[in-house]
Amino acid sequence: MLFKYKIINQGGKQQEGTIDALNRNIAINSLQRRNFTVVSIESEEKQSFFSLQFSLLERIPTKDVVILSRQIATLFTAEVSALRVFRMLAGESENELLRKKLANVSDDIQGGSSISDALRKHPSVFSTFYVNLVRAGEETGKLNEAFAHLADYLDRTHELTTKMRNAIVYPAFLIATFIIVMILMLTMVIPRLSEILLEAGQEIPIYTKIVIALSDFFVNFGFLLLILIAIGVVALWRFIRTPAGRRSFDRFKISVPFFGKLYKKLYLARISDNMFTMLSSGIPMVKGLEITASIVGNRIYEDIFKKTAEDVKGGESVSKSLAVYREEIPSIMVQIIKVGEETGELGNILHTLAKFYDREVRNVVDTLVGLIEPVMIVVLGLGVGFLLTSVLIPIYNISSGF
Repeated sequence: MLFKYKIINQGGKQQEGTIDALNRNIAINSLQRRNFTVVSIESEEKQSFFSLQFSLLERIPTKDVVILSRQIATLFTAEVSALRVFRMLAGESENELLRKKLANVSDDIQGGSSISDALRKHPSVFSTFYVNLVRAGEETGKLNEAFAHLADYLDRTHELTTKMRNAIVYPAFLIATFIIVMILMLTMVIPRLSEILLEAGQEIPIYTKIVIALSDFFVNFGFLLLILIAIGVVALWRFIRTPAGRRSFDRFKISVPFFGKLYKKLYLARISDNMFTMLSSGIPMVKGLEITASIVGNRIYEDIFKKTAEDVKGGESVSKSLAVYREEIPSIMVQIIKVGEETGELGNILHTLAKFYDREVRNVVDTLVGLIEPVMIVVLGLGVGFLLTSVLIPIYNISSGF
């Protein structure tokens, strides 16, 4: 099988390529033997619908990883050996897939592998960020603190991402409900009422003619419109899966009115929190910037932090490198980072920034959720009311003429 991979080489640079292997684990092991850090690896072969569903079922919830990290931190604080920690947790985990992963990790540790190397073999559960923090904990002898940092970070990230997702899903659900109600009105209710108007043979107001014409369109061409929409959605989905499409979509997310600011704050909160966690765990700045680029979740910010890592390698400060990207990085963030660099308190500064943007995202989301429901109720009521009024008023005029 052919696998497409993204790795960080020994020089700290991110590379992409393909590798031929019997399965995914063999491909990962082959890359790791070359001292590469595997960021992501995916099969180039097309998945069937059932295999795709199976892979989705295999995903381990972030909440389980958060709980696991807290348990590991507690056991290491109690000075329980690494092998016993993972054996114990493998036996107690309720998630069957996670249980298997932990059993494999404990086997690797028993075979002489370090914890970080054992975790690196399971990138679907333990990200590059996770593995690097564990490695930093091994080097400093503070594994309990490393896993505690990880649990705190993952908990904050999961909570913020979930809140953001809910803010998007709720309006989408209300809009979808509005569209469905309007279509049902136009295809089932309006046609029957319009028959009465047409049979009466009286003059019909212009707004009623518009509603009847719209109803006729949906009745006669609704199925064709549905097919065209489906084709458009599939084409868009396939385009987004391409590198150029993904970059365009990521640019759109941070540029669209209102939601663009919300996404920007989400990414900035993630970046600040991620950098703070790594710096406080002893990971070098350049390495932290490279890892941040790989896990931020937006190609635009990924490119920015890759370039920033290169600039810092060349002796430039982080604030000076980020100052070039005025649209994506607010000037206030650049100035605060500059103060942190000058005072030697960059870690604490980033922690403050993370809390600030986290609070900003929560405030915007709460405002959005608080406004969207009454607004959509009013819009739905006006839409349905307009449709019914456009037809019922002429019917009333006909009946009052007798």
